[in-house]
Amino acid sequence: MMLLRILPIAGLMSGVALLLIGNGLLNTLVAVRGSEAGFSDALLGLLGTGYFAGYLLGGFIARPLIQRVGHIRAFAFFATAIAAVALMHGLLVSPATWVALRVISGASIVSLYTLIESWLNEQAPPAIRGRIFAVYMVVNQVSLAIAQQILRLDPAEAFALFSVSALFVCFAVMPVSTTQLTQPGVYQRASLSVFRILRGMPVAALSALLTGMAMGAFWSMGPVYAARAGHAGDWVAWFMSAGILGGALLQWPLGVLSDRGDRRVTLAIVALLAALSAVPLFFDGIGGPAALVAITLFGAFAFAVYPIAVALLCDHLPAESVVAGSSAVLLLHGIGAAIGPSVVGLGMSWLSAAALALHFVGTHLLLAVIAGVAALRYPEQLPDHAHCVPMMRTSATVLEIMPTSAEHRNGDEMRANDRAPNSGA
Repeated sequence: MMLLRILPIAGLMSGVALLLIGNGLLNTLVAVRGSEAGFSDALLGLLGTGYFAGYLLGGFIARPLIQRVGHIRAFAFFATAIAAVALMHGLLVSPATWVALRVISGASIVSLYTLIESWLNEQAPPAIRGRIFAVYMVVNQVSLAIAQQILRLDPAEAFALFSVSALFVCFAVMPVSTTQLTQPGVYQRASLSVFRILRGMPVAALSALLTGMAMGAFWSMGPVYAARAGHAGDWVAWFMSAGILGGALLQWPLGVLSDRGDRRVTLAIVALLAALSAVPLFFDGIGGPAALVAITLFGAFAFAVYPIAVALLCDHLPAESVVAGSSAVLLLHGIGAAIGPSVVGLGMSWLSAAALALHFVGTHLLLAVIAGVAALRYPEQLPDHAHCVPMMRTSATVLEIMPTSAEHRNGDEMRANDRAPNSGA
């Protein structure tokens, strides 16, 4: 029965998968190709900052354009932009051009996230919203991991991989443009001030900002670190895949753990473990298996910080303010993601590749201290916890699909009913 309910949105999910394979390949390829072209570490960091600055920009331009032309045309528009950007990276290896292209790429991908997620939200019945959300998150992580392995097929200095990236993004248009699903309307979401979140829920806000700084550096400068580690050419692909797949390992159990007590304590522990996991990466000549274990463990803990921070926020907001508040936290995460790559790029120019590990350790240790001190000084007494939902940072629209605590309970009851013996004829 579940398969029959999800089947109508299979076209959207396959479009997401193809899109993220193409864009995920491009993001890693840009870092590796830029490094081989002799771009300075500071410039490589600026490329990452440009991408996440575009991410922030796209959050403002996506909805008006989608409202104006509709979901299918908007998908084709933004996908074409990413495909063109991929090809132009291969044709024009110029620092100034690449920074501009990264801004366009970031704005386009977040617009596509917004479009797809609003469509999924429209198609997701409340009873199975949680499972559709889970499938969507799995598609995200698996597609990004697959994208890293395509990097092994050809040298980064060749044009072929940029063409492959563009092809996957073009292929993504096909299932979306032929879908028979009704195109939803686009509405304006209520907003909540970032400053109000900072004043009222500082741990959630600072967690989003700091994990944004760390994960923005991971996506933008992780390939540079791996390329400098001195291993074989396919090492970048394995390094990034390990971090991404590691991110899927512990989100659910750590989320469940955070549901059972003071979420700030869980945040402090998870952030501390992420910092400790990154310590071996200080030694950029570390052996292959040891480095893979280190980045896998780091991903397992670091990727869990953002969903726990969102759940912490939801603990303290009324139901009608959850999406608006979570959007403000997402904005802080995006600001951090725009800052992180440039900080690491400058650090690498002074301290070598080990600056990435220092950044990982520093941001997570600071977060551990903030969350731990807050938990000790202000004991928390909540009548009911929100549920922590495993998730990746995409667009603010995904928060509309994210199941609420009530929907979690309804889903649990429905699964229990599905397992009960059928008393009918």
